[in-house]
Amino acid sequence: MKSLGLAATALICASCAPPLMKLPSGVGTPAPNPDAFIQATAACRATSTITAEIGLAGSVAGRRLRAPLLAGLAAPDSARLEAIAPFGQPLFIFVARNGEATLLLPRDDRVLEGGRPEAVLEALAAVPLDASGLRETLTGCASSLDSGTARELGADWRVVADTGRDVYLHRESPGGPWRLVAAVHRQPGRPIWRAEYRDFQNGPSKSLPRSVRLKTINTGRFDLRLTLSQVEVNMPLGSEVFEVRVPPSARPITLDELRDSGPLGSK
Repeated sequence: MKSLGLAATALICASCAPPLMKLPSGVGTPAPNPDAFIQATAACRATSTITAEIGLAGSVAGRRLRAPLLAGLAAPDSARLEAIAPFGQPLFIFVARNGEATLLLPRDDRVLEGGRPEAVLEALAAVPLDASGLRETLTGCASSLDSGTARELGADWRVVADTGRDVYLHRESPGGPWRLVAAVHRQPGRPIWRAEYRDFQNGPSKSLPRSVRLKTINTGRFDLRLTLSQVEVNMPLGSEVFEVRVPPSARPITLDELRDSGPLGSK
């Protein structure tokens, strides 16, 4: 596993994280009008595919990381991530479709096949997301929430409760657009973690964020900052995008080995 260690070393960075945004607290009052939720999620709910270059920086279990990623995602549950090295082969290629994931580590000639996408991503980068959850997390979306559960926390904030998470909507002024700016995830047996969204852009992918922060609360499990560029939405992505050619020589790697020595894992 020597080159995995070298890959991790290549990702070390000394960047500092900005503070999390201050979310409103309190019980609030019912806000049954769905207009805020509809406006905040219209662009992402209309996004069936997305491709982007992603600058990743942050830390996992105290180890600082930095890596450029290429991402392609398609509804309902297809995803591809590649971690690009400064030279030579990618650090990893992750593909998921129909509830199964393959992770290829070209530099080590190792492969994990038939894994659950959320388990593989958690072992790789500590974030427990399947392909559908990854797409919603990168686009700042919440397609399945019941807007009837929304509560008003002041004139410019709404919170919508869902099983396992609270989604926060915000507008900068009474006449400004509503946007989904944060989601707090509470999953049994896992640390509470937050996704935050900033730098919303206009254009074909209007209202989609360009800056995404993923951070555990009150633990150092992960703190990842993703900067999206070269974003394209609703472009055709063939099934071949979500496949990876595994060399016959590739040796299996387990989830435990990946957690211990993976290029974005923790020691």
